[in-house]
Amino acid sequence: MYAVVRQKSGRLLPDLNKDDFDLEEDKEPQVIKYFSRETDTPLTMGILVDTSPSQGRVLDVEKAQAKAFLQQILRPKDLVYILHFDVDVELLQDFTADLRLLDKAIDENVINGGGGGPTPGPFPTSSSGGATHLYDAVWLSSRDLLKNEVGRKVLILLTDGEDQGSKVKLDQALEAAQKSDVIIYSVEISDRAFYYGHMMGYSGDSVLKKFSDETGGRVLPVNHINDTAAAFEQIARELRTQYLLGYTPTNTKLDGSFRRIQVRVRNGDYKVQARRGYYAPTG
Repeated sequence: MYAVVRQKSGRLLPDLNKDDFDLEEDKEPQVIKYFSRETDTPLTMGILVDTSPSQGRVLDVEKAQAKAFLQQILRPKDLVYILHFDVDVELLQDFTADLRLLDKAIDENVINGGGGGPTPGPFPTSSSGGATHLYDAVWLSSRDLLKNEVGRKVLILLTDGEDQGSKVKLDQALEAAQKSDVIIYSVEISDRAFYYGHMMGYSGDSVLKKFSDETGGRVLPVNHINDTAAAFEQIARELRTQYLLGYTPTNTKLDGSFRRIQVRVRNGDYKVQARRGYYAPTG
């Protein structure tokens, strides 16, 4: 499991050692057997772009900052794909380390129009009753694109968190991400005026918090469009300041149950950002 540690001030701590950590599974202490600082381990990452109507006034900034983020963070062994979702869930660019191809795919994102990518959306669309298939996008990414990948697997959601019309439920999408060991970062870019203007309520922030908190990621709220670059910068710093902790569970039952994990840092009031649990294998 991967962990990020920061002080109350928000400053990241990159120089801790194995003995600085305590780890419990279902409140039972576990022995940390493997430990490393993950600064250069390759990333396998999906960037999921919300192209529903609510993103009409912010999409261009999202696209520009997503390209700048990849320019900053991408290293030769990293692999990234680009996927958009609205009434369709569509892969615009499969795994690649080619910035030219990734930039092209990001530019192809348009509101409710699709980008003509290589893979058509796998879900029925026009009869599904909604235009923002966020849960389907997370489920598809976790189950079909990232499940069999190795190493650090990350999803970055560019969305306001509202879902309308997905075939799968929130808990199903989250379970797929947890079973695939995916870390979800959410860049929450919401145009509240869009929802107020259409007399619609907004509750996407709670959805994004659940996705990110449970998988060891983080929600980066963008209250002003100019904050988008800072959100991507924070994600870049965290991905290069992670710890990897490994242990053999004392509970050896192969029962498929969900096991809760808690990670703490000794001798200090620090915040640890790590996945909240995992599904045991079945025997």
